[in-house]
Amino acid sequence: MTLPADPPRCPWCLCDPLMTEYHDREWGVPLHDDRMLFEFLVLDGAQAGLSWRTILHKRENYRRAFAGLEPGRVARFTARDVARLLRDPGIVRNRVKIESAISNAQRFLEVQEEYGSFDRFIWQFVGGAPRQNRFEQMSDLPARTAESDAMSRDLRRRGFRFVGSTICYAFMQAAGLVNDHLVTCHRWRQLEGQPAGRGGSSSDTGRRPG
Repeated sequence: MTLPADPPRCPWCLCDPLMTEYHDREWGVPLHDDRMLFEFLVLDGAQAGLSWRTILHKRENYRRAFAGLEPGRVARFTARDVARLLRDPGIVRNRVKIESAISNAQRFLEVQEEYGSFDRFIWQFVGGAPRQNRFEQMSDLPARTAESDAMSRDLRRRGFRFVGSTICYAFMQAAGLVNDHLVTCHRWRQLEGQPAGRGGSSSDTGRRPG
């Protein structure tokens, strides 16, 4: 008996079973849950200078070390927590990245207070609906766009750190603000025109691949 072939996928996810699972279940799915949006903000910031594969394998460690990546809890972290995190081998032990995750949680809460949810704020950069791209090969994918530039400028103005335009575009890909699956990938058509996404409603609190 001949077994069915695997569906075609974006090449970046084929190096590792966890990457493949992430690609098939999460990457590019429109996300509207504030806690998960904060999680990707932290993880994409931690990725700076590293590979997404490295961070993805540390994801559960980040959830454990950062109080479930609940922004309200992370915002209350103290110098004692920073010292604890610097001793934790399960995460990226970079003081600037750790401290930025804490200060970003504080800024995140400020955005929630202003807009009612971070979801409502962040989706305005794509007009409230995912951008459906039609890339045929990995070299076609941009590292940044006008939308990620605008997002980066606004976040920086608000005091967020590790939110350069390239990091913002990786966040947009992860959270489904853009559908950057290649048109040859089985997930591209599954996500084409998808209006809703993972997680709870916009009132819930709670990459570039490679």
